[in-house]
This record gives sequence, structure tokens and C-alpha cells, in this order.
Amino acid sequence: MAHKFWTDDVTELLRVREGFSLREVDPGSTPGTNANKRGGQAELAWSAQELRELQEKLFAQSRVGARDRVLVVLQAMDAAGKGGVVNHVFAQLEPYGLALAAFKAPTEEERAHDFLWRVEPHVPGPGLIGLFDRSHYEDVLIQRVRSFAPPEEIERRYGAITDFERRIADDGVRIVKIMLHISPEEQAARLLDRLGDPEKHWKYNAGDVDERLLWPEYMDAFQLAIESTAAPHAPWYVVPANAKWYARAAVQRIVISELQRIGPEWPAVDFDVAAERARVEATLGLSWPN
Repeated sequence: MAHKFWTDDVTELLRVREGFSLREVDPGSTPGTNANKRGGQAELAWSAQELRELQEKLFAQSRVGARDRVLVVLQAMDAAGKGGVVNHVFAQLEPYGLALAAFKAPTEEERAHDFLWRVEPHVPGPGLIGLFDRSHYEDVLIQRVRSFAPPEEIERRYGAITDFERRIADDGVRIVKIMLHISPEEQAARLLDRLGDPEKHWKYNAGDVDERLLWPEYMDAFQLAIESTAAPHAPWYVVPANAKWYARAAVQRIVISELQRIGPEWPAVDFDVAAERARVEATLGLSWPN
């Protein structure tokens, strides 16, 4: 059950549909709520238990053969808040049921294989929530903008991604793809904040400024990647992210809604609960020998 924080179904508001235009999404908006930062923080805390319980049920069902799992793909421009989402939404989950993979620039070995080669081993197993902090979409975003691959190869990759996501979806993976969408002005403010605080200097990457100069090209690349790969079994959600509190609450609600669609329940046991209780109680007199 959703908290009163939400006035509308945010998953429906943010899900990409036919005719989607990234230009029409206001990064500073907060669709589905009239709340403020304090309300967003309260919603995040209030719904954390709901998310954990669904996660535990999903994991428990895998112990009796269920194949369901969730893969959350996070994509964004630098400083858009991916780390904050990981820390404030997913760090609240039980570690045994979470599989995190962060894809950086490919290594020499990875470049010697097809671009999906390094992704395949990180597809979550049954019962897990997988989280890709950046993903295979880097290979049609930065590689397109920076011309690291020829245009015909980029085009091939859209089809390869579609086939890959269809295949893992058929095997029980529920795919949720999320773009955190910030404005260039907000990104600049966050980069300046990092430069103004010695404790945040480690977060700053001088290369981020070079990428900022290509902002229109990146937005075009995101638009094309989203419209080329959005599908009922692998939907895209574009989350306005200028307000960190909103982005975190929205991502949390999107993941909860996907888990609710799976509908995991506590699995039935194949033993006599009363008999096992009696067996345990019969051992209460045990003590460590001197």
C-alpha cells in the first residue's frame, strides 16, 4: 500500500510510452506528489520495510524453485545521484538478496569480446535483486557520443540489447530501466559543491566537464537508446532528479511496484511445524559439557 506521500501512481507517470520525448521532461519537477524534502525523506523511511519484506519473500521463494528476480538498471549523466540512490534505497535491503554491479570503462580483456560479454555474468540469479550502476547502455551512449564505435556497430547494439533483455526476461528476470534526469544547471551546481568541499574532492572527475560540453549529444543519445529498447518486458522510467529526495523516493516506489507485480509470498514448508517445534523444545536442556 502506497504512503499518502503519493497523490498519483508515480510508476505510470514516469514510465516511457510511445511518443516519449526527453525534451518534454522537466528535471526539476516532482510528478505524483505535492510533498517537500522532509516528506520525501519520511516516505523513503516509511516504505523501506515494505521493500525489505518483498525482497525477503522473493528470496524465500527461490529456495523452493521460483525463478523470479529483478534487475534494476541505473543510467544517468555524472552527478545525477546514482550513488545516492544506491545508498539510500538499495543499502536498506538485505545484502544476501542484493547483487550490485558497477560497470566502468571496459578493460582490455573486455574490449576483446562482444560488449555484452562482461554483462552476462552479472545477471541476477533467482530470488535476487540485481542493480547495475551504469550498464550495457554505456555502449550505446558514450560510445555513440564519442564515436568510440562506428555508427553501424551502434545500430547493431540496439538489436543485441533488445535480444539480450528478451532472453533474460523469458528466464524470469523482471527488468526495470531507470534514467535519472537532471538539468545541466543542476549538474554544474553539484560539481561546484564537490569542488567547494575538501571531503568531496575525491568525487570530482575533471573529465565530467568535458562530457558537459556534449550535453545535447548525450540527450539525443539517451532519447534514441530509450525509444529503441523500451519494451513491455523491459520498460524505461525517466525520473526527474534535480530534487534528490524525489528521485530516491520515486526509484524506491518503482522497485516496490515491480515486486508487487511479481507478488511473492512466503513459501509453504514441507515439514510438520508442530512436530519440529516439539523436537526443538526437547533439546532445551542441553548444555555445554564441563
